[in-house]
Amino acid sequence: MNTLMRSSNLVVLIAAGSTALFSPGAVRAQQPVAAHHLDRSGHERVGKASFYAARLGGKTMADGTPMRLRGNNAASKTLPLGTTAMVTNLETGKRAIVTIRDRGPYVKGRIVDLSPATAQKIGITPKQGIAKVQVKPLEVPLADGTLKPGESGTEKKAAQQDARTARLNRTERLNE
Repeated sequence: MNTLMRSSNLVVLIAAGSTALFSPGAVRAQQPVAAHHLDRSGHERVGKASFYAARLGGKTMADGTPMRLRGNNAASKTLPLGTTAMVTNLETGKRAIVTIRDRGPYVKGRIVDLSPATAQKIGITPKQGIAKVQVKPLEVPLADGTLKPGESGTEKKAAQQDARTARLNRTERLNE
């Protein structure tokens, strides 16, 4: 039995023994994802990525945070909210670390929606709009609140090092 309780600021959904908190905007805007459909395995997946339209900037995402066009936020239908994953554009080889904060995309064959900044970082242009990507979970939140390392947890350090190197390179160019 599912129960939906509303207060002025939060919506509490109690379903099959689990509880989820959502902001009212998130409940209206998002399609529900049943807890049993969440993939907590940590396995990588390959599919198409798209990116959020600029008009969605500032809108409430499923986890209750605002959508940041320049952030590292992403949407997945099956990965639990709070999952940290590495997204690699299989055409360019460029990659970025994202945090799953929203639900979607709801287009067949697409496995992740990215912020426009992240899409640009991995080489998805507005003209092409979508690209074939690999999504490797690095840390997956479990139902009990603990974090499970993904299959590729060791790659997180490599990706973090890539990010540090890119920041250093930008700083050096600015100082020239």
